[in-house]
Amino acid sequence: MSTPTKTKKLATMRDVAKLAGVSQPTVSRVLNQKDTSISISDETREKVIAAVEQLGYRPNMAARSLRTQKTKLIAVLIADITNSFYPHIARSIQSVAREEGYDVMIANSDHIYQNELLFCESIKSRAVDGIILVPIHLTEHDLHDLYTQTNTPISVLGQHINHPKVDVVWADDEEAVFKATSWLIQEKGHSRLGYVGVPDTLPPGPRRYKGFMRAIEKAQLTVAPEHILEGDFTLEGGRHLGQNLLKLDTLPTAFMVTNDAMALGLMLALQEGGVRIPEDVAVIGYDDIPEARIIRPALTTIEQNSADIGYKLAHLLFERMENPDLPSRRLETPNNLVIRDST
Repeated sequence: MSTPTKTKKLATMRDVAKLAGVSQPTVSRVLNQKDTSISISDETREKVIAAVEQLGYRPNMAARSLRTQKTKLIAVLIADITNSFYPHIARSIQSVAREEGYDVMIANSDHIYQNELLFCESIKSRAVDGIILVPIHLTEHDLHDLYTQTNTPISVLGQHINHPKVDVVWADDEEAVFKATSWLIQEKGHSRLGYVGVPDTLPPGPRRYKGFMRAIEKAQLTVAPEHILEGDFTLEGGRHLGQNLLKLDTLPTAFMVTNDAMALGLMLALQEGGVRIPEDVAVIGYDDIPEARIIRPALTTIEQNSADIGYKLAHLLFERMENPDLPSRRLETPNNLVIRDST
């Protein structure tokens, strides 16, 4: 019978100080790079760093947060990590956080309201220094409750959010869809259009549908009810809608789709059913995810620079962490129609 292996004892700051032949406060100053009024020689600094490496010392972050009242951690909620739009947001946030010396905790909601609320409840009981949200369902009331119970700086992606203590990055997606649909009508000559949206309970839904209908009404066109579809933001959801469309006697000659993932799924299903794109049906998406360039034909889409969105969210957050009394700010991110082969 083998003898149980003993767990190696973790090194402490006292162990580092003893090995380096200095005091614990000196070790703390070297590691935290604080209290520059006290001069520390290069020789002492090198001794401390050598002792840290030899012992494999890792600071106790919980103890540090008790002393500094900072956790050096921010929490991020995104909607769907499998959608290529969101990882670029998360990566940009992490890049800015790393520059600021912060770690990032990322949660995924899968577009489910209950998951968004669970994230908020978790944050209320787990100290973080800042919160970044890309919510689908959270209301201003939910955000107000989160802020008042945590008193933690918050930045959010979402035109629908208005709160005096929350910074917002937003895009005028209604106008972007209006312009893209108008381009299909005026420049490409389409008069029989279809639309793939999402339920009105999801904030982008009503705005983007309104932009589509504005263009339709301005051109004095009508849309057949069976050509207005409702999806779920996913590629598989778009594919399912496309398969149902193949059962219709008449298809639109062009589709405006609420996001790229559904547009890709729609295109794949139509192509599998023998429909040529764009000869039979043109398709425009929204987001400009990397897959939009890879699919054939390449997808015409409304570009949202997700990396830029992430940087803006992060910079707004860290500025507010430095100055909590700043007034609420709203930064618009541009939308541009990227014309490719699907139209």
